[in-house]
Amino acid sequence: MFPFRIGMGYDVHKLEQGLPFMLGGIRVEHHSGAVGHSDADVLLHAICDALLGAAGLRDIGFHFPDNNQTYKGIDSRKLLAETCRKIWEKGWVIGNVDCTIALQSPKISGYINEMQSEIEKITQTASGCVSVKATTTEKLGFTGREEGVAAWAVALIHKQD
Repeated sequence: MFPFRIGMGYDVHKLEQGLPFMLGGIRVEHHSGAVGHSDADVLLHAICDALLGAAGLRDIGFHFPDNNQTYKGIDSRKLLAETCRKIWEKGWVIGNVDCTIALQSPKISGYINEMQSEIEKITQTASGCVSVKATTTEKLGFTGREEGVAAWAVALIHKQD
């Protein structure tokens, strides 16, 4: 077995007016929010999938199914914390996480430092080990039409010394 592994996660949620918009563990001010069984934090869901995939532990839907009422409206920070617990339990340490969010609006550059700090706190990674970036997709596709938001995440994990 390699002493390190890499996982990739992807998630997408529909946007709907009047809902709170949770992204990267924080509330982003916007007229629309993501629709989902939990709080629909697309970024944290992508990170969960990246971590679970790296550890060979299937995906977020397997561990936190949307037909289980326990997870109805749940704060996705709790899902990420539980995902990390599962990773650590298997002897893995999270090295770094790199993420990209695709959305036309709102502009999130003013929120990125807070998102990175929140994710570093939950994943117990050092400062600078979480990167969050954003793209507008130049008004193309469902994200460009502001119908939804998408996120990709890549995570590196390694065996604890």
